[in-house]
Amino acid sequence: MRTYNNFIYNDFVEKAEATKIPVYNPATEEVIGQVSAASAEDAKEAVEIAAAAQKGWRKLTSIQRGDYLRRLADALVARKDDIGRALALESGKALDEATSEAVYAADITRYHAEWARRIEGEIIPSDSPSENLLLQREPIGVVACLIPFNYPVYTLMRKIAPALITGNTVVVRPSNNTPCSAFEIARAVQEAGLPPGVVNVLAMDHSTAEIVCTHPRVGMITLTGSVGAGRKVLEYSQVNIAKSSLELGGKTPAIVEADADLEKAASQIVASKTTHCGQLCTAVERVYVHEAVYDRFVGLLRDLFKQRAFGDRAKNPAFMGPLINENTRLGIHQMVQRAIDDGATLEVGGYIPEGQGHFYPPTLLTNCRQDMEIVQEEIFGPVLPVLKYRDAEEALMLANDHQFGLASVIYTENYRTAMMVANEIEAGEIYINRTPADPYQGYHAGWKRSGLGGDDGKHGMLEFTQTRLVVLSY
Repeated sequence: MRTYNNFIYNDFVEKAEATKIPVYNPATEEVIGQVSAASAEDAKEAVEIAAAAQKGWRKLTSIQRGDYLRRLADALVARKDDIGRALALESGKALDEATSEAVYAADITRYHAEWARRIEGEIIPSDSPSENLLLQREPIGVVACLIPFNYPVYTLMRKIAPALITGNTVVVRPSNNTPCSAFEIARAVQEAGLPPGVVNVLAMDHSTAEIVCTHPRVGMITLTGSVGAGRKVLEYSQVNIAKSSLELGGKTPAIVEADADLEKAASQIVASKTTHCGQLCTAVERVYVHEAVYDRFVGLLRDLFKQRAFGDRAKNPAFMGPLINENTRLGIHQMVQRAIDDGATLEVGGYIPEGQGHFYPPTLLTNCRQDMEIVQEEIFGPVLPVLKYRDAEEALMLANDHQFGLASVIYTENYRTAMMVANEIEAGEIYINRTPADPYQGYHAGWKRSGLGGDDGKHGMLEFTQTRLVVLSY
């Protein structure tokens, strides 16, 4: 069993008195490692070190910072096996999938390195003939990065790469469910030779995370997490009026029109719902099916769900893996039971398996209503409610009748229907004839309670900047 220490000023700081946080394999429930919990003093020191390092980091040219990011991407690829092993053990992912996530994290790091020569300001006409207005993009300072458990390697680099290229430094808090992979990434930071203090990674409890987020030298907090976590970050940000960028809950609707390729739609929706046991922010969470093809489509879903085996992916990578912990499994199962009690029909799944591991079977619910909890609240697991509709206008109304607005999906061969929904859907993303995949050159931003700000692409990079207007009179 390996112990990971906090990473501050390019060094792993060992403190014998530090409380140890155990890390479990959700497929076996075995302890596979432990991390040292940062103290309040550690948290304050990390922020101060990051603030001091930022003074020099921001003075580097952006192309110099880009060179460091490319070196970091190379180090991530060189360490992909170590990162992948740590991630597979702590998350229940298959080893190949976990290793691929490390490579994909390197890809997004290289992508943001390419912004080095593309961070642009503006020249704005002045009302005076002897004056120029120059709008410059500047770093914010120290960024607190709060990382989720579901894709902790990719999301970590998704946040720190744009923060670094724009001249910020970071203090990272990984999820306590999946912290080991973050410290393996810290080794890559060390090996890439980034200046000390630019990247700091600490395991923390909630009270210590609050110390980081409310520290006066933290200028921005970026979070991927639940709505409840987002509300807590907004409370933290009020203390020093720190900027917040939040990707929160999702409840992706998939509209299946009568003219859709039903086999393709069913296959992709089931894959979306069962990848990483449904623990994706943009996984399809509710399906609206045209009444003309409802019975046939439900039959396709039922057959595919029955075929989807689950179990320890270390033994069979083709299995659907576990949920992250037992509380999550119990919460999802109770939600399914309440839906059945409220009139939903259980087609497949809906039980807690015997044996070790936090597994839950692919579960299909039909005869659902729009007002049911299972349709209104995020499940974040392999459970899919299905509803029937009469026409595209009703489907759009049902899809929009919701608190969340992260991603959305429509399957249709009619471009008029596709564009009508694309123009009127109340969500930050819509995918036509495919399920969500978050292209990193796009912009991943939620509407409504799904968040503030966003990640990816030019606009995600610019989230980590603030503006300065220079009024030059001559």
